Amino acid sequence: MTVPPGPAFSVRDIPFSYYGSWFDISPVLAERVYAEDLHLVSHTTGMHPVLSLIPWQDGGRAETTVLAAPHRLVWQHDSATIELAYEQADTVRIRGEGIGLRIRAAVKALTPFAGTYFYRDPVDNSFVFTVYATGRRYRITLLEGAVIDVVGDQSVGSNERALTLTSDGGTWEVAIEEFESSRAAYTGLRSFDEVLRAAQGAFADFVNAVAPWRNEATPAAELAAYVLWSATVLPAGFIRRPAILMSKHWMDKVWSWDHCFNALALAGRLPELAWDQFRVVFDHQDDAGGLPDSITHSEILYNFVKPPIHGWAIKKLRERQKVERAELVQAYHGLAKWTNYWLVMRRAPGHALCHYHHGNDSGWDNATTFDAERVVETSDLAAFLVLQTRQLADLATELGILAEATYWAETSDEMCAAMLAQLWIADRFISRGAESGRTHSSSSLLDLMAIVLGAELPDDVRTTLAGRIEAHLTVHGLATELVSSAAYQPDGYWRGPIWAPSTILVEDGLRRAGFIDLADEISKRFRGLCERSGFAENFDAETGVGLRDHAYTWTASSYLILAAAHTQRQLTTAAALE
Repeated sequence: MTVPPGPAFSVRDIPFSYYGSWFDISPVLAERVYAEDLHLVSHTTGMHPVLSLIPWQDGGRAETTVLAAPHRLVWQHDSATIELAYEQADTVRIRGEGIGLRIRAAVKALTPFAGTYFYRDPVDNSFVFTVYATGRRYRITLLEGAVIDVVGDQSVGSNERALTLTSDGGTWEVAIEEFESSRAAYTGLRSFDEVLRAAQGAFADFVNAVAPWRNEATPAAELAAYVLWSATVLPAGFIRRPAILMSKHWMDKVWSWDHCFNALALAGRLPELAWDQFRVVFDHQDDAGGLPDSITHSEILYNFVKPPIHGWAIKKLRERQKVERAELVQAYHGLAKWTNYWLVMRRAPGHALCHYHHGNDSGWDNATTFDAERVVETSDLAAFLVLQTRQLADLATELGILAEATYWAETSDEMCAAMLAQLWIADRFISRGAESGRTHSSSSLLDLMAIVLGAELPDDVRTTLAGRIEAHLTVHGLATELVSSAAYQPDGYWRGPIWAPSTILVEDGLRRAGFIDLADEISKRFRGLCERSGFAENFDAETGVGLRDHAYTWTASSYLILAAAHTQRQLTTAAALE
């Protein structure tokens, strides 16, 4: 059997999931932890393997080949198959023919405070696993076939808890639901084939909305769209609106700059969802104006922040879609609070420039920019704030708040002047200790990120930056640390690998600075990298191999942003030649 239309993918790289769902089907149980069998893995209260799904034949585990497409997951063993599809965000249907399936609690131990309890519900004869780690129940309802070899029913302590599905050579089928305390008995109103068609249609609608421009020259567009679609969760816990997690592997959060790239990939295509992505972290802005470092179902972290790229992002978003006035007013006030957080809380007395407390605040956690000192004033931060205050001035003007517009415009000019006067030294941007006053230079691409100011930079500055950026360009893309640097590490996080956000920001800045050919080349190489190596968290700059989490949404979004823009430029050029 082959999986019908839709991009095929490996579930070791990309989890099988569905728009809105808080769980996925995957062998990935934690960072760098891969199970032999697929699991139902929940992201409620964290990443938790809940159920092992084990193909079963002749009383033991059967070897299978796993095939996946956006709407269907298949285990294949000779001519025997097991198929799984999402009926809705909290329910999957599983059908087997010629082979059984053993469903087992992923954790054997059960204590008064942890583990999984298993029982048969006398109300509807379903089987229920109730799980401390997620605080949810997982109900299995038999629709066809038979359940055999039930073990651990009502047991306590450390025991196997499992059941096996079989059909004596025919077909069996079950539904698995995730819910809170209780739910009416499951009633399957649609056949399995109808469920498949509905899932296929749901993904088709999404990809047609997000990437209607796709063609043979953008072969990764559908898979990129699937990464976004499948990583989207419905509001729950601290997530107050539909949100795209960075991944449904272990990076199952929304960080306060990652979300901007996902918003831009959707902007103008799915405008409500795009706006939700931009606003999702502002739902948890604190009294000081700070945005959380990250949010997820049951956790909000404020111990670090992320860089203020939100002025840049909302400008790009509004170029792609209309934002209603009421939403714009709300966004303006949130953006103003966020900007004042930096101007008030992150600016030392008497200083014109703001500072980071740690590399984590910049998003470039361990970049070599922070090797000498961590609490530093940097040109990337200054440049982002120049753009953000400029955007606030434009928004205030549009909203008729003219006094504030003047203030923001003056603040932007002052920040830009201070950045050039204090951090542009000997034809390069340096960082400066906010307390020590010592200056430092590095071979990190972060030191060149002021290119985001584009044509607003003096000619000599942007020309020098463009030349230095080109030195970071490998055959695969922009290395975050010069490959020739002694500090370069192939899998060094921000000390070498290629990342999506730096690529997008640099490409955009270069294009606005007039370095079109270099911007085109960076776009081309990153798009080719994704087409060869998928949508990893980051990539080895010399080999192009995907590193860390292999289903990262800002990487997929960045591919979509660049591919859409490239396709539009081609169409514009072709039209001009007609």
